[in-house]
Amino acid sequence: MREFKRTDRVADQLQKELAVLIQREVKDPRLGMVTVSGATVSRDLGYADIYVTLLGEQEPERIKENLQVLKRAAGFLRSQIAKRIKLRHVPELRFHYDESVVRGQHLSSLIAEAVSTDRARQQDDESEGDSENGEETR
Repeated sequence: MREFKRTDRVADQLQKELAVLIQREVKDPRLGMVTVSGATVSRDLGYADIYVTLLGEQEPERIKENLQVLKRAAGFLRSQIAKRIKLRHVPELRFHYDESVVRGQHLSSLIAEAVSTDRARQQDDESEGDSENGEETR
């Protein structure tokens, strides 16, 4: 059995090529800083779902606008990929916003907040314990 499926290899290559193409070739001023965070390809190589994140953009209307720009550029990007990757049929590109990075940052901040709150409570408990034992704290 093969270690990697062909669809996985095609998805990885698409992700790399699209990251470069979007950055260098798409000249739409409405497009922000786009990062291609992942790609999946259907088994028949007919469709590719491309997941993107937007640096500093969290407003739903800006996200939607950026996805529209990418959707309009999909034909151009597909033709450029056809020149760069040797495939009989280049998959149709479908762009999606990847919320996992934003969600991960939010969870990370919640964890950091919980840890700092826990440390503050622990220090308060220790200082209360010292004063109850008759020790003076200065």
